[in-house]
Amino acid sequence: MSLLCGASMLSSGCISGCTTLFKPYEKRARAVLLPTAGNTARGTVAFVERADGMQVSYSIQGLAANRLYGFQIHEYGNCSVRDARSAGDVFALVKRLGKSTTDDPEGRMPDIRADANGVATGFIVVSDLALDGIRSVENRSIVILRLNNEASTVARRSAPRLACGVIRPQ
Repeated sequence: MSLLCGASMLSSGCISGCTTLFKPYEKRARAVLLPTAGNTARGTVAFVERADGMQVSYSIQGLAANRLYGFQIHEYGNCSVRDARSAGDVFALVKRLGKSTTDDPEGRMPDIRADANGVATGFIVVSDLALDGIRSVENRSIVILRLNNEASTVARRSAPRLACGVIRPQ
């Protein structure tokens, strides 16, 4: 009887132990931001896809102190041109589907602010982007923009690109 009980406990212990060994899989990606010509901004951006959305964590240095910056995902994973224009326009799923909208494109994330030392760190959670499928940001680029007082789409399109990095799976 004690052998049967021991086998039962071992069996149930193994099963409950397996649930702690196999945690839910989180898809991850990372971009290393390098400065464009004449700029000093650089850093890293990490992407983790979770059930409640994609967490985007950033750490960027070399920015002007106490300023607001655009933080956008662009359509191409190409930062080869000196001004990062090779990254293309901001990623817009509705544009890819041939539709038009007045909403902000999916690739436009909330602006970020540099602290008194010119460093921006933090995270945001976005629900309309992913690391696979049609909403995927993998192999696209992330760009930091210098914003002026106007935050319109037209102003952002012509804003200087300070840093660019390609989003690669981890």
